[in-house]
Amino acid sequence: KGLRVHDNPALDAARRSAARVYPVFVLDPRYLRPDPAAPSPGSARAGVARVRFLLESLRDLDARLRRLGSRLLVLRARDDVSDAVCAALKDWNIGKLCFESDTEPYALARDKRVTDFAAASGIEVFSPVSHTLFDPAEIIEKNGGRPPLTYQSFVATAGEPPKPVMEKYSELPPIGDTGGYELLPVPKLEELGYGDLSQEYIPPFRGGETEALKRMRESLQDKEWVAKFEKPKGDPSAFLKPATTVLSPYLKFGCLSARYFYHCIQDVYRSTKTHTKPPVSLAGQLLWRDFFYTVSFGTPNFHQMEGNKICKQIPWRENGELFVAWRDGRTGYPWIDAIMIQLRKWGWMHHLARHSVACFLTRGDLAVTSSKGY
Repeated sequence: KGLRVHDNPALDAARRSAARVYPVFVLDPRYLRPDPAAPSPGSARAGVARVRFLLESLRDLDARLRRLGSRLLVLRARDDVSDAVCAALKDWNIGKLCFESDTEPYALARDKRVTDFAAASGIEVFSPVSHTLFDPAEIIEKNGGRPPLTYQSFVATAGEPPKPVMEKYSELPPIGDTGGYELLPVPKLEELGYGDLSQEYIPPFRGGETEALKRMRESLQDKEWVAKFEKPKGDPSAFLKPATTVLSPYLKFGCLSARYFYHCIQDVYRSTKTHTKPPVSLAGQLLWRDFFYTVSFGTPNFHQMEGNKICKQIPWRENGELFVAWRDGRTGYPWIDAIMIQLRKWGWMHHLARHSVACFLTRGDLAVTSSKGY
């Protein structure tokens, strides 16, 4: 989630304190292992559009690092990513480990295994929060130990986010000796074992920091559009030019820093006489993102209904046939089907379209979901 050079506190700390820096990305079989039973090409947890976007982002990051005298070291985990990281820490005699903090349960367990190994090995660890505007743990602490459960209370508690790292680099420390490690180029989709993808549609959104910064700048050039942005408005059926920034996937993979994006939006606001305010403004959308990250981090079992104290316990009906029809765009409702086909082909949909298909599945016409999940 930190696939960028700009505003990357972990990279900044590493390059300041060492003569050698090893920029590592480990390919995780949990997300990338082919699954023939998956409903679409890809793995059980990631469709091919998402995997393609990740690989494009890695190739772009490698190119940007090479221009600074470094490179991306791609390792492939056999099973557990933490085992691969710990082995590299030991074999390369690493003195300091820097990585971006992650709040998701899988990542927290993975990172704890790595930091426990580092502590036992005398390795210094620096894990800053930079995937979100704020540190969710700090927000929860400021709110009396509980995550704020309304947007208004979150904004009131959070205040202004920390400023991004604005320094630009002309070079980075070179990588050190990697011993006998097999350093892989970023693989192609076919090399991951997904089979023939020649008939798969290639999404119009390319992954990577370069594309993220370009898309952000193009969006913010229209200062009037930024100043008047209001989330309930906008055309979810806009096709040739989407009605939003389409920066959400770049934020998800960390190709674009949320803090840098927020900082640039504020620059636009300062140059306009009036602008919309949260929760409907463009900056307000980033605050929504942080709000949900904070609530999910501070709520046990947030990802499911059972055992989730803030989730209504609803007696959903189980109907696999209806669910598959919805997933594959075969409901017979043209608007719903078009959106789900767009999601499969592009890996993205407009936020109002997302509301439509989600409500159609659950509280709308189908009322279908699993009692153990969403």
